[in-house]
Amino acid sequence: MNKRNKRIVISISSVLLTATAFSINAANQVSNIDDNSFNCIRDMTPVRHFYVDNLLGNTQGTLAVANNPEGAVYPEGSVVQLVPTEVMVKREAGTFPATGDWEFFELEVDEQGSTITKRGFTDVNNRFGGNCFTCHLPAAEKWDFVCESGHGCEPIPIDRSMTGALQRSDPRCGEPELQDGDTFALFKLNSMVVLGSAKKWLEDLF
Repeated sequence: MNKRNKRIVISISSVLLTATAFSINAANQVSNIDDNSFNCIRDMTPVRHFYVDNLLGNTQGTLAVANNPEGAVYPEGSVVQLVPTEVMVKREAGTFPATGDWEFFELEVDEQGSTITKRGFTDVNNRFGGNCFTCHLPAAEKWDFVCESGHGCEPIPIDRSMTGALQRSDPRCGEPELQDGDTFALFKLNSMVVLGSAKKWLEDLF
């Protein structure tokens, strides 16, 4: 083999090794989700009234699906988030077919960052007692489990004034960027959480 061909072989080998290393690292990023995987919601990319990202760097692929009016399957690593404390992440193909490979997360958030309090596929309930999988199931076939108006999901108990206020007051982002009406929306939301907690306590008690 002459020197030129050797250089070509070495160059190709280097490219393959780099691609393999990237693939292994990318897979680990999805498999090894921890508290540090989730940061300020407003650092993600806004799509209508929610935010998206991709843990593997394929944000454009995630955006293409989010903006597809016909629906499509989200790429691995996709992150979809409506409020700071609830996240869904597209895991590796075949991880959990019943949920379309989406894993659901419930977070506690503060100025220091995120803490995962619950995670799983079919057994994660939000702070209102709603099951994430059951809520998203009606959007499974066409919309890859992502709920929006018209996707078949049951309406959630909070409106867009509340979700917007939560996004703009995410403590991980630094100073809140509140708009007119946000303070009252947050007050209503807090009242709903308190009443919901009291109702659950009474149900458990009796």
